[in-house]
Amino acid sequence: MLTLSGSLHFLSIRRRTAALLRALAVLCAVLLTLGTSVAADAQTTDVQTAWRLLDYMAVDYGGAVSGGQVKSAAEYAEMTEFAGSVSARLSTLPPAPARGQLIAGAARLQRVIAAKGTPEEVARIAHGLAADLLKAYPVPLAPDKAPDLTRGATLFAQNCASCHGMTGDGHGPDAAKLTTPPIAFSEVTRARQRSPFALYQVIDQGIDGTAMQSFANLPSEDRWALAFYAGRFAFPDALASQGERLWKSDPDLRHRIPDLTTLAGLTPEVLAKTIGPDRADAVIAYLRRHPDAVIRQAPGSLTTAREKLARSLAAYRGGDRHAAQELALAAYLDGFEPLEPMLTARDATLMGHIESAMGEFRASLQQGRPADEIATRVEVLNGLFDDADAALSPDAASSASTFLGAFTILLREGLEALLIVVAMIAFLRKAERPEVLPYVHGGWIGALVAGAITWVIATYAIGISGASRELTEGFGSLFAAVVLLSVGIWMHGKAQADQWQRYIREKMSRALSRQSAWFMFGLAFIVVYREVFETVLFYAALWTQGNGGMMLAGAGSALLLLGLIAWAMLRYSRDLPIAKFFAYSAWLMAMLTVVLAGKGVSALQEAGIVGITPVAGGFRVSIFGIFPTLQSLAAQFLMLIAVFGGFILNRCRVAAAAP
Repeated sequence: MLTLSGSLHFLSIRRRTAALLRALAVLCAVLLTLGTSVAADAQTTDVQTAWRLLDYMAVDYGGAVSGGQVKSAAEYAEMTEFAGSVSARLSTLPPAPARGQLIAGAARLQRVIAAKGTPEEVARIAHGLAADLLKAYPVPLAPDKAPDLTRGATLFAQNCASCHGMTGDGHGPDAAKLTTPPIAFSEVTRARQRSPFALYQVIDQGIDGTAMQSFANLPSEDRWALAFYAGRFAFPDALASQGERLWKSDPDLRHRIPDLTTLAGLTPEVLAKTIGPDRADAVIAYLRRHPDAVIRQAPGSLTTAREKLARSLAAYRGGDRHAAQELALAAYLDGFEPLEPMLTARDATLMGHIESAMGEFRASLQQGRPADEIATRVEVLNGLFDDADAALSPDAASSASTFLGAFTILLREGLEALLIVVAMIAFLRKAERPEVLPYVHGGWIGALVAGAITWVIATYAIGISGASRELTEGFGSLFAAVVLLSVGIWMHGKAQADQWQRYIREKMSRALSRQSAWFMFGLAFIVVYREVFETVLFYAALWTQGNGGMMLAGAGSALLLLGLIAWAMLRYSRDLPIAKFFAYSAWLMAMLTVVLAGKGVSALQEAGIVGITPVAGGFRVSIFGIFPTLQSLAAQFLMLIAVFGGFILNRCRVAAAAP
């Protein structure tokens, strides 16, 4: 048997051994991680270098060989060397299903160059091999955000102009000292075969055997800025202006270049195969000066609205009015409505103009107006979309605009719900029925919980479609309007003190039964959730702008003001005589009924459920539910008739009951 000291010694050895084994395991894991990282970096470097060499050969081989004859022995030797380097680098890449095919393609390229093949054949093989390489071994192809061309101009002047010249013509002050002439970025023929990604690779790694050094020490965003700036020299400003018109007017172009990745890897030569060389040069000239243009046209943005409007016009010209109307509705619901909350926060007036113009466009389709008139309306909308693009750009966001947007949105939406809920609470207190108050509180608290769930869905889960939003607002508003109409007429009928006392004696126990209590729960829930739903969508849009602190400050300020309003209403309603309380409450309900009727019909119009007939010279006051359409105004007029009819009937009943 082991003694106690022996046992302790044995345990000590075991602990030290276990600790040593754990340390060795950690060391092996670190070494493995470092080895994997180094191997991955080496693979990325080999892929990028091979791609750059292939792109270089595709563009510059024509300077070495022409008509089967060597034009420049030095350049031909360079092409031969580069082709061999590509083969060598591809053979060192890790196993992949396409690796053997890539190596075979590189060998074929070497044979064509050795046989002094045509520049067209070399370019075709090299470009195809480069594309296949990136498919098999993906590497970063585009910047994370739109390059800063102002920064690119500064970097070019500091690092590149001495050789390439300030205008990119290759005649800088130091160019004559170089054995290999610097690239002339202004040479159109070669520029048509270069993408910003190709220029980025050269900037990143340099070119072996030349004075072109690597600028890998620069941050990635600076290298991309340089690449896009250098890629614009061959295409003049006048061409860029033409390209801007093409880009904004042709939805197919925006479909072909949907993002920065596509733009970074695109050459004018490739684009010319589908839209022609002149148009391709113009579009590339514009986009290389304004790469942010492709960011503004992400799916669900105003580009979607532009495209669907253009397709709607085309369908209308082709005689398919139904398709034109469906596309016009989709242009609003899918293209504009998702951005409506953010635009409202930035420029509510512009949002109102666009919403009205899109409604008038759909009305024109329904009325069968001339195609030229429809086309004019599309042009007007595209101009408004340009203004909206500017308002929605990241540069237009500020802490002040976020604060004011959050404050006004919550105050505006919260006030309607607050007026109704406080009136219900005050009524129950006047009636001395505190046991029903929990139902009202449960209704508005439940609406807030449902709003929080809506926030999660709208922000992190699936999003909410434009049609769903408009239907929720529309039917919720109309339901609340009908309920408030009945409540308002009822309160008006009880505005006389003797009528109220008679009601208390005869009907209070039956009117405020459990069924009525649940009715009040439902009313509180509906009116509050309708406003919470709208507010959540606005705040979800504001949250994406990154000024979360200012948004919360604006929301907090609005909540404080709403709390003061609620306190004042509840405080002073206690001192009001019962008759005046019911009279004021009745008129409040009546006004809210008219407002909600207009808002409900307008939302259903935007969802395509109700038709649109614009009112010439009409005006829009959305806070009061006034919209310049015949249907929404008619709904409000009918509600006014119902309100005044109910009030007159109440007076007649009082007069008939008088002794």
